[in-house]
Parts: sequence; structure tokens; C-alpha cells
Amino acid sequence: MTANGIPGPFKTFTNMITRFSREQVYTLCIGLLAALLFMPFLGGVHLFDWDEINFAESAREMIVSRDYLTVQINFIPFREKPPLFIWMQVISMKIFGINEFAARFPNAICGIVSLLTLFTIGRKIIDVRFALLWVFLYAGSILPFFYFKSGIIDPWFNLFIFLGIYQFYLYVSQEKKKLYHSAGSALFIGLAILTKGPVAFLVFFITAGIFLILKKFKVKFRMSDMLVFVVVLSFTGGFWFILQILEGNFSIISDFIVYQIRLFRTRDAGHGGFLLYHFVVLFAGVFPASVFAIPALFGSRAETGFNKDFYRWMIILFWVVLLLFTVVKTKIVHYSSLCYFPLTFAAAWSVYHSGLMTPLRAGILRILAVSMGVMLALVVVGITLIDQYKEFIISRNLIGDPFAVACLGGSGEWKGYEAFAGIILIAGLTWFSFTWKNRDFDKGIMIVTVTVSLFMFTAMLLIVPRIEAYSQRPVVEFFKSVNHQDAYLETIGYKSYAHLFYGRSRNHVNAQARDENWILTGNIDKVAYFAVKITGKDKVLQEYPELELLYEKHGFAFFKRTPLSSK
Repeated sequence: MTANGIPGPFKTFTNMITRFSREQVYTLCIGLLAALLFMPFLGGVHLFDWDEINFAESAREMIVSRDYLTVQINFIPFREKPPLFIWMQVISMKIFGINEFAARFPNAICGIVSLLTLFTIGRKIIDVRFALLWVFLYAGSILPFFYFKSGIIDPWFNLFIFLGIYQFYLYVSQEKKKLYHSAGSALFIGLAILTKGPVAFLVFFITAGIFLILKKFKVKFRMSDMLVFVVVLSFTGGFWFILQILEGNFSIISDFIVYQIRLFRTRDAGHGGFLLYHFVVLFAGVFPASVFAIPALFGSRAETGFNKDFYRWMIILFWVVLLLFTVVKTKIVHYSSLCYFPLTFAAAWSVYHSGLMTPLRAGILRILAVSMGVMLALVVVGITLIDQYKEFIISRNLIGDPFAVACLGGSGEWKGYEAFAGIILIAGLTWFSFTWKNRDFDKGIMIVTVTVSLFMFTAMLLIVPRIEAYSQRPVVEFFKSVNHQDAYLETIGYKSYAHLFYGRSRNHVNAQARDENWILTGNIDKVAYFAVKITGKDKVLQEYPELELLYEKHGFAFFKRTPLSSK
């Protein structure tokens, strides 16, 4: 640790560009680091069903139909999501073309903005050292890193909510610029609503309400500030809904509300899970930050002064999101992803106040972090050996699902060097363990988070594309092979968006094209192609004798139906 409180490894950055202030140097380095982490190889693997392909397909259909107001899937209005993220993807596709890189590029930008935001807020709330700890813990944890290289809505949605809560924190904790912070909070919450829906306001409302209760409502509110909040929130979050109503789409609000209620009450689209699903997801998925956050999640003796309220905001936000989506019946990994902000904050808080950490607590955290990391590394190394042992797995009937067994028939074309990702993680954990044991906590955090970042970067480059070979690649390749044809494209017996995006589905003039049964049995006017899981192949052959089996590949069977007039 240096005399001014900045850890030695961080201090080296400031010597690079002496004519800038220390904060400017850090800001520049964080922006460049984020770009290097999140930009490369975005298009290195196909988009994954469902969410990535779903949103990318909506953007593609906006471009094809030139209807930029309506979110569509298969050229039918899609009422489940507002359009802001889709618009981002449209702009990206206009620049880079309709491809995987363009679909994921907005979230790479979000990654850069998010890290710069954390540094800026962390520096203002506490100091530069805390800000850097927060940045490293966020960027160097598994799921936060992964999401910035994905094409899903949640990174921007979460950032907008976080910024809305931060602006409201400034409103209730400061006497200056209250109108400005009220409008800023409403603006960002409105953008979150425009990104994914009204759950953004629900999270904000519950979090703010609990904070105000803890403060016994000893907060100065002005009617003019609240009026501005309502006006800005209504305009920003509601103008797309208003435009839809003006266009005659009166059912948009009722459809949207029905969908939100269904998510809470039912396991939508088959996404079920056990009660503590999100507890497990956050603990394992936000490694290593989740380990170091534990001491701060249940209260902290270090709560003092101006930063005490922000600490409370973060802890309240964490528990509100976690418990809210524990109650929700639909269980999807990214539903609790807003917790990444307060969870990494709590981790940075614990390390920042490491002087209060007893040797016993420090030892427990070290053992837990190393144990989890080693298990993760061993799992990854084991995955790289799947082709060597799959015959043994299949012969011993260790997998009861015939579809999964058929998928294993594919080849990941492993080269042998993919296990290097796991070796990187184990080596970094070893270095971290010695450093942490010597109570050099800041350096230990740098080592473990940089290691996890390198591990994730390597794994996504070398391992994820090969894993895809066992899952959706045969389907993607099939529909890509026929996307030059004006044809009907469908999947039978399972839900997918791959045939729409990779098949470059057309907006067919024939209204009957919306009816899957007509495409299977009716008097079609153009060729039709179908994909079905291998477990449903015999049933399809029996029920639809007009279908021609083209071939089978790694868990899927592909069919063609030719119009009677062409035979």
C-alpha cells in the first residue's frame, strides 16, 4: 500500500501519462481495458436460443419490414418486450450488417459504460481505491463478464435501473441540484421501462420505499421535484406505449400486463426452478465477487458518514431483487442479474475495509475462493475431454435423455489446448492464495479478478464454440443452408427462433403461412423445411407422410415438403 492509500499495482498506471490527472489516467485505462475485454470475438459463435436469437430476430425484422415502431417475431407483433434494446441492435446492424457481432455489440458498449460508471460513482462515494476495487470485481466475475459479450437485454436494463437509483440517492442525500437529480432518476428508470418493462419501476419503488422507511421518512421532498419526476418518467417510459395506442394498437398495455403477471404466477416457457435457484446462481455465477461480498451483505461495522446511505441503498437493492425473483415462478439466470451491481459493491466494501477483517474470516474467504475456483477449473478441463469419454458415458447409459445422447454424437473437434483456460485459473488462484494469506488484500483481488477475466476470455474463445457443436449448431447450419430460398421454415415439437434468424425468414404474403398445421398438411405454394428433435422423428414420419426426410445430424432430423404443383 502506498502512502496516499492507493495500492501499488494501481499506482503504476498513473506513471504512464503524467500530464493527465490521476482520475483521467484511470478512466482512460478502464475504458481501454473494457474495450479489449468485451469487443474482440463477439461474432465468434452463433447466437444462442432463445433470448439472443429472439432479440436479434426482432431487430432484423424491423429492418426488413421498415416498421421501427413495432417489435415483431415472425412478423407478428411481439408484446413481451419494449423496443429500446431492439433499436440499439437495429443501429448496430445498420453499421455492421445482420450478424452475431452486430447483435452483441450494444452490450460490449454497455460493458465499457458500466465500468466507467462504477469507477466514477465509486470515486465520488468513497475514493479512487474503492472505485478500482469495484471495477475489478465487476469485470472479473464470471456472469457480469459473460453478459457483456452477449446479445440479451439485461445489461442495459440493469445499468439504467442502477443509475436511476443512484440519482435518487443523490436527490435524498444532497441539498443541491435536487430538481436535476429527480429528473435524472426518472429519466433512467423510464429508459429501463422502455428497455424491458415496468418491473424496472417496481424494483425502484420497493427499494426506495424500504430506504425511506429505514430513514423514518426524514427526507425533504418538494412538490415541484416530484412533479418533474412523474412527468419525465411518464414521457420516457411511456411514450412508446402512447405511440402504439395512437397507432390503434389498444391491446398493447393489456397484453403487456398479462405477460408480466404470467411471469410471476407461472413457469413461463418451461423455465422452472427450485426456491433458492437465484441464491445458487449468484453465489456460483458471480464468482469471485460473491465470496468476498459475504461479510458485507448482512451489515457492516464500517458504515460511517456520507457513504453510509449508499451502502444501505446497495444492500437493500440486492435483497429486493433476490427475494423478488425468488418469489417469481419463472426462473431464468439473468432475472437476478441486477444483483451484480450491489453484490460487487459489497465485495469491494469488504476488501476496502479489510483492516477490520480477522485472520479467521480472511482465511475462510481464501479457502472458499480457492475451492470454488479449483472446482470450476476442473469442470472446464473435464468438458474439454468430453469426446474422449462420451462412448463410455453412452455405453453405460449414464444419460437418460435420448436427445442428449444423440447430441453427443457431434464432435467438438477439440485440439487439446482448450484445457489451458482451466490451467490459467488454477495458476492464478495459487498466486492469489499466497498473496491473500500475506494479507495483501488489494493485490490478491487484482490477481484473482484478472485471472478470472483471462479464464473467461479464453474459455469463450476456445471452449464455447465447441460446446455449441453438441447443441444447436446442426440446426443453425441447416437453416443457413436454405436461407437463400423463398421457403416456409418451421420447427416441430420444440420452440426455437433459429429458423427465423438464420433462415432469414420472409414476411410471407399468404396469411395461411402463420398456421403451422397448414404448412404441414395444406396446399402450400412454396417449399417448406422443418427441423425436429430426433426423439420426435418417428412420430413426424407417421403423422405427416408427405414430408421427405433429408438427413439426421447430432440429435436433429431435417425434413422437406414440396408443393403438390411442383411434383
